[in-house]
Amino acid sequence: MQMTDWIAKKRDGGELSTEEIEAIIQGYTTGSIPDYQMSALCMAIYFQGMNERETYDLTMSMLHSGETLDLSPIKGIKGDKHSTGGVGDKTSLILCPMVAACGIKIAKMSGRGLGHTGGTIDKLESFPGFVTGISEERFFENVNRIGIVIAGQTANLVPADKKLYALRDVTGTVPSIPLIVSSIMSKKLASGADVIVLDIKCGSGAFMKDEAHARALAEGLTRVGRLAGRKVCAVITDMDEPLGCAVGNAIEVKEAISVLKGETRGELLELCLVLGSCMLTEAGLAVDDSQAREMLTETITSGSALKKLAELVEGQYGDSAAVYDTSLLPEAAVTVEVPSERAGYVQHIEAEQVGLVSMHLGGGRATKESTIDLSVGLMLHKKVADYVEAGESLATIYAPNAPKAAEAAELLRRCYTFSDTPVEKPKFIKDIIR
Repeated sequence: MQMTDWIAKKRDGGELSTEEIEAIIQGYTTGSIPDYQMSALCMAIYFQGMNERETYDLTMSMLHSGETLDLSPIKGIKGDKHSTGGVGDKTSLILCPMVAACGIKIAKMSGRGLGHTGGTIDKLESFPGFVTGISEERFFENVNRIGIVIAGQTANLVPADKKLYALRDVTGTVPSIPLIVSSIMSKKLASGADVIVLDIKCGSGAFMKDEAHARALAEGLTRVGRLAGRKVCAVITDMDEPLGCAVGNAIEVKEAISVLKGETRGELLELCLVLGSCMLTEAGLAVDDSQAREMLTETITSGSALKKLAELVEGQYGDSAAVYDTSLLPEAAVTVEVPSERAGYVQHIEAEQVGLVSMHLGGGRATKESTIDLSVGLMLHKKVADYVEAGESLATIYAPNAPKAAEAAELLRRCYTFSDTPVEKPKFIKDIIR
């Protein structure tokens, strides 16, 4: 059969065999199948979907399209975490040191942000001198010695996904559950972890706008992970407003450090406790969620999680003094307050638009070649259900200059919707899929 036959087969609702899927991915990776034919197949999959077996086969074919990370030199249980992305998501900076302090080895490959937010790698580069592209020898040495590495993605890891994602991005086929599942899980499985926790964002600031689609994605991801022999847990969380209060890069690092110091609690800490509990129980290091939460909380109380972050930074050539003195992190030239124009209860904050405010300041990338200003962003002082007086500050803007600050302040005001009557805060943890 030729590619045209496989396109027609899926277009008409048929199932692609394991061998056919392998041939398609191999052909597309090597260039014998052109973009226009792969685009047609992606659109057929978008409309017709794939069953569990097809989705698993697609994931595994993509997984084997390039290198995989052999973590066998690392002693102990290896853990990894993935988020589907959102605004103000600095979870990895808190969660990874916490679980590493509990004994799980974190050998994490992470990416840079594209769009309105920086990625974990961008945030870590707020630490002076921090290096993400460390050698393989240093990678394994650090994980075995200190228990944690967060490095840039290997160029040859799952090349099929790099090609396919770029194609989907320009052909309107990104919102397809089977294609999303195979994209995420091929990279997670290639990274070699034993235990994987997935943070599936749901709401206006997330890729999945409603809970039904978020649940379908979570179930698809966990099924494929289990079929591949990994321990996988997914948590569906709210992203109708930014996560935490900081949006940017260095200021998100400061908020993460505040959580690790025990100074900041709330939903950001709660998310890390839930994700960490999943990881510890799946790894067999805790008998249940209650014991896991105690273990994780102790890492904050004792300071061991903060110390683990400092060891991570130092192990990748960064200045660990900035973990204990955040004034050493990049700081914006201009800060301004954003006073509320009216009194009332915060009814909604348009999370995606808040992210775009940070991007307007220079905190995100319009293209892969864009340079991020690590110092800029914003700190929200009022969130959903909070009461605000007229003239009270909604947020602080961190900007490179006064004109940018003024523009950002006006844009941020438009992100807020108010109510004259009290507002009920939406449920933050929607569900846990084990």
